[in-house]
Amino acid sequence: MKMISLITVVAFISLFPAKQRNLPVVSSVDINRYSGTWYEIARLPFSFESKLKCITATYSLRKDGRIAVLNRGHFITDPQKTTSSRGVAFAPDYRAPGKLKVQFFWPFRGNYWIMELDEDYRYVLVGEPRLRYLWILAREKNMDEQTFNMLLKKATDAGYNLSDLILTDHDCK
Repeated sequence: MKMISLITVVAFISLFPAKQRNLPVVSSVDINRYSGTWYEIARLPFSFESKLKCITATYSLRKDGRIAVLNRGHFITDPQKTTSSRGVAFAPDYRAPGKLKVQFFWPFRGNYWIMELDEDYRYVLVGEPRLRYLWILAREKNMDEQTFNMLLKKATDAGYNLSDLILTDHDCK
């Protein structure tokens, strides 16, 4: 019965998709350079991360050309305890390498659009066309104010409302 309810909800939602925007995305991504660990600097509310801090995302190239994704975080209430989630990412259209799809459990996939990527792969702004989710990631646990403000401006220029932006604590040992 629960499965039928879930299918009904998914079917209903797909009949009335949320308004999507044509977000600016990068024209090229070197997955080898993108691979490695990124620290979450800030995000819009995301239920799977609501009880976490010290959040990281680690990407690695798989043999099949897709990207392995490992998200990790420490629980706010007990930082000694961690949780992780594994997924896979891929570019459905080779002509748009900045428009990735990420899948953590079948059959659901989410958009992972790289809106801004530092030429030295030190920071990245990731969004999705419905403007529900947004992440600012960096190779270090902290980001300088000028870079952070530049990324916030890019997000607001793209249509994001950042009034609920969450700054991620990285005070875990």
